[in-house]
Amino acid sequence: MDIFSKIAAGEIPSYKCAESDKFYAFLDISPVAKGHTLVIPRREVDYIFDMDDDELAEYQVFAKRVAVALKKAFPCKKVAQVVLGLEVPHAHIHLIPMNTEADVDFRKEKLHLSEEEMQHIAEEIRKNF
Repeated sequence: MDIFSKIAAGEIPSYKCAESDKFYAFLDISPVAKGHTLVIPRREVDYIFDMDDDELAEYQVFAKRVAVALKKAFPCKKVAQVVLGLEVPHAHIHLIPMNTEADVDFRKEKLHLSEEEMQHIAEEIRKNF
């Protein structure tokens, strides 16, 4: 079981933002912006495009619902959707509130937020989901 599967199963703590029987959304612990959320399928699949069409469509609809909640919790021009990451062999979508493209620069220094702030951010997203 990979780290993201353990997070979705509750074996590793996370700041849960939303969930369904097939998908799980939680805050990135090294965010590039407040509200930076990861959306994963509960099923272990390494590459998003290895998902069958129906599963991928459901995944995108779930991610859209999370993005809408994120935008309500953290008003911004758009919520960026980024698919990248070779470090964890589990498909994941980054959802990031943005007002400029610079807000989605993964090379910039990550935010260092307190546990209380992370809990508050996750709660705000959950309330709007």
